[in-house]
Amino acid sequence: MITNITIFCKDPFYPTYLTTQKNLFMKKIKSILAVSFVALTLFSCNKDEDTTAQTNQESLKVTPEVLNKISSLSLNNSDVQVIKNTKLDGTTEDAFLVEGDIIITQDQLNKMDLHGGITTEQYRTTNLVSAPRTIRIVGLSGTGTSALSTNMRAGLQAAVNRYNNLGLSINFTLTFSSSTSGANIVVRRQTGSAGGVAGFPSGGAPFNSVTLYSGLDSYSTGVNAHVAAHEIGHCIGLRHTDWFSRQSCGQNSNEGTAGVGAIHIPGTPTGYDSSSYMRACFSSSETGAFNGNDVTALNYLY
Repeated sequence: MITNITIFCKDPFYPTYLTTQKNLFMKKIKSILAVSFVALTLFSCNKDEDTTAQTNQESLKVTPEVLNKISSLSLNNSDVQVIKNTKLDGTTEDAFLVEGDIIITQDQLNKMDLHGGITTEQYRTTNLVSAPRTIRIVGLSGTGTSALSTNMRAGLQAAVNRYNNLGLSINFTLTFSSSTSGANIVVRRQTGSAGGVAGFPSGGAPFNSVTLYSGLDSYSTGVNAHVAAHEIGHCIGLRHTDWFSRQSCGQNSNEGTAGVGAIHIPGTPTGYDSSSYMRACFSSSETGAFNGNDVTALNYLY
C-alpha cells in the first residue's frame, strides 16, 4: 500500500524517529545510544538495539520475566533493549528501552501495573501526575551541545502553550535556562537523527526529562511542536493511540495486551485516529495541534 516513502520512528517513551523504507519496516537499528532515529515523512517511537551485548555483569538483563511484565503493561516487548540512560546530573543508569522511545528502569517496572482491557485507541498508563499542580519545564539554553536549537525552542513553546490553553488541572511553566534547578521536566538536545525520548510518570510526578535529537533542527516548528508535545504526553502518562496496528508507521503489528491491557480513556473512539498527536508515527507536515479526541482524553485525565 505504501511505496517510496520514508518512515521516521518517533516517540514513549524513548520517542525517537528513524528513517527506513517500506522493505525495511521490520529492520532493527543498532546503537540506540549513539544514533537516534531519522525523520522525513513519518516518525515512530519504536526501535531497538542488540540486547545481547552487556557492558558488565551488573547490567540489566532482558529476561523472560522482564518481557512478560512489559507485555502485561500492554507495551510491545518484541524489541526491548538495555541502554545506558544519562540522567540530568550527568550520571548513567541501566534502563530498558521499550517501543523505541520509552525508558523504564527496573524499579519503575517493578512498581507498574495495569488493569482493565483496552477497548479504544486512546489510552494511558496506571501512573499519572498528581493534580492539581504546576509542572515546571526548563528548556536547556546556552552554548553546549545539549542546548535547544531555535526550532526546538519554538516548537517546545508552542507545545506548552497548547497544553495550557486547555485549562487542565495541570499547567506548565516554561523557561529557557542553563540551570535545571527546580525543574520537573528538563528538555535537552542530543546529537542524533530526528526524534525524541521520554518516560512515564512515577510517584505522582512527571518523568523528569525529554531528549530531542538534533535531526529535528532542519524540520519545521510544527514538527518540533508535535514531537515535544508527544514526549510531554508520555511524561504525564499517555500511551500511543495506534497500539493495535502501528498503522501510522505503515505497519500492521499489534503491540499486544497480554490479557490485561492499558486503561481506556472514556469518550474516545475506537479504530485508527490518523491525526492524534500520540500515534506511534507522524508526518513531516505536522502542525503540532491536538485533535478533538486528544483534547477529550486530556480533559478526562486532568
